[in-house]
Amino acid sequence: MKRLKVFFDGGCRPNPGPIEVAVVVRGQAHIFEDCGHGTNSDAEWLALIHALELCRDQGLEGVELIGDAVEVVRQANRALQDGRGVEPYASRFLALAAQVSPARVRWIKREQNLAGIALAARHPR
Repeated sequence: MKRLKVFFDGGCRPNPGPIEVAVVVRGQAHIFEDCGHGTNSDAEWLALIHALELCRDQGLEGVELIGDAVEVVRQANRALQDGRGVEPYASRFLALAAQVSPARVRWIKREQNLAGIALAARHPR
């Protein structure tokens, strides 16, 4: 059985700066603005947390969470294995993961990340 893929991405303009995140579930982009002020790393963590919140709210479990921030993906997987990680994000991430039970968190190239594509479309060059 195929797992449902949930794409997440976050960013700041400038870095550090105002945070915006996107999550794509079943082809629908969910954009969250006004997520505070921080770095791109903060934005990626918040995108992952928003992805889990959407999964919880939609009753989705066993999803494959896909993002393009290698370090956040590594830290999230470490948190799932060890039950701890980078604060303040790890606690919230682990609490949501206990409710949603994601199958895994996986890295993907930036140009393949549907959530990243949705964010980029908001800022044409």
